Amino acid sequence: MGKKTDSLIFKFATIFSIFTLLTLLTSGIATYFSQTNAYKKHCKEKATSICNYLNELLKNQGEEFVALQNYILENADKILIPLDFSGDWHPEKQKFEKLFVQNYPGKILGKDIAFDELDGVTQNAWATYQTEYWLNTFEEARRKFNVFYTYYVIPRGRDLHLYWMIDAIREGYKNSSEQTANMIDLTDDFFEEKLSSYPRMEEAWLTGRKPQDYDTFDNAYGKSIAYCSPFTLNGRVYGLIGVEIEVSSINEEIARRSVNLIIRTGIILIIAVFVTLFIIYRKYIAKLIYLQKGIHKYAIQKDSAIAIKIERNTQGKDEIANLSSQIASMMLELENYIKSLITTSQELTTTKQIAEEMNILATKDALTGIRNKTAYDREIKRIQWQIATGVKDFGIAMIDLNFLKRINDDYGHEQGNIAIKKLSKIICNVFSHSPVFRIGGDEFVVILENQDYLNINELENKFNSILKELSDKENLEPWERVSAAIGIAIYNPQKDLSVESVFKRADKAMYANKKSMKAERD
Repeated sequence: MGKKTDSLIFKFATIFSIFTLLTLLTSGIATYFSQTNAYKKHCKEKATSICNYLNELLKNQGEEFVALQNYILENADKILIPLDFSGDWHPEKQKFEKLFVQNYPGKILGKDIAFDELDGVTQNAWATYQTEYWLNTFEEARRKFNVFYTYYVIPRGRDLHLYWMIDAIREGYKNSSEQTANMIDLTDDFFEEKLSSYPRMEEAWLTGRKPQDYDTFDNAYGKSIAYCSPFTLNGRVYGLIGVEIEVSSINEEIARRSVNLIIRTGIILIIAVFVTLFIIYRKYIAKLIYLQKGIHKYAIQKDSAIAIKIERNTQGKDEIANLSSQIASMMLELENYIKSLITTSQELTTTKQIAEEMNILATKDALTGIRNKTAYDREIKRIQWQIATGVKDFGIAMIDLNFLKRINDDYGHEQGNIAIKKLSKIICNVFSHSPVFRIGGDEFVVILENQDYLNINELENKFNSILKELSDKENLEPWERVSAAIGIAIYNPQKDLSVESVFKRADKAMYANKKSMKAERD
């Protein structure tokens, strides 16, 4: 008799086992790297979306956020926020508004008085509520998107150490006094970390552009990948928005599952080789054929009922039955994973829609419903670009409501608001083919275009006629008989280098009209 090692079954089992082990090892390694790369790509896309979302919020506030940043850099120790801050910043906002009205009655911050002109107590009240607002915003983003860390840092000093201005992981004062006990520490600014330690952050800071890749952090909080985005305003970089996602535990889990899958599947296949051909055919090959058909059918139909049927029709305690059960479970897990991805995609879409709605609200005047100063500034940039291409015909109408202060003083601010809304409605009705903006308390601007541009004189007469008719109606209340001065200027490419030039001429014409109206009354 020949040796057992000479038998065909032994040789077949040996060759098949070696081939199977090599195949499993190669596919396992490929699967590990494929899953790791796919997960990191997903993390990068997720972090990028969060950075873009936070960047848009910061840009919407613009100079107001820059003022907050400058204040914190100089007075961080004066801003006291409890470590157990709930996220509700409205009480601090109400404190500021009450203090502002008390100290500066009748004034509007940013219009009648600049932030730097406020007294120290009022500045601190404003900065406190703003800091709470942004801290809550970054923490909400971290919770909503389920990421490890969100923050806003400012490189400072000659060596560009990193200052954490907004830190979604709160830390208290290390050596707290009675005043700073249980308060968030906003002064621990240099953390012994340099910008040069993180190439992508350094690239974003120096170039003002979003980096194409991410940095890797490995600190006391664990291993994570970090994506950043520069916050720029008027061509200047003010800080960096950062998002970190923990990856070390995921990588370990992917590796463990890959190894376990290789080991389990390999053992099952090797044991199966040593059974007789009859048993293989009757008890195993038939099951493998059924499993193969089921997998093929599932690949085409993607129906979870197939996985359940596979698991039900391959009952037993043998290795192929176990393999069938595992594959059926993997099919169900895969389907759940795909559903989870779809849900995440839908959530991101919803978040984008919310951001778009917030953007619309940011450009809408709360009192009149027309577009506000922010929308006007954006429109001016668009027209300025069209002027550069030489393909723009437009005019600007500057309209100023008369006697608003008198109405507010004599009859109250509610009646003043009625007058503002009534004038806004008249302007929109007369200049119905042009965008209308409220850029101040009693100031409106119309960008004259389309049919309105072609009928400027007619519309100006119509506007003045409507106001004249209102002023003659003695049965109306004083705030209903609105009066306004209007000035119009047409863009002239020979004299106007910018939209601002046209605006100034319209403004000058409006004040001339106002002076004339005053002379007639006198």
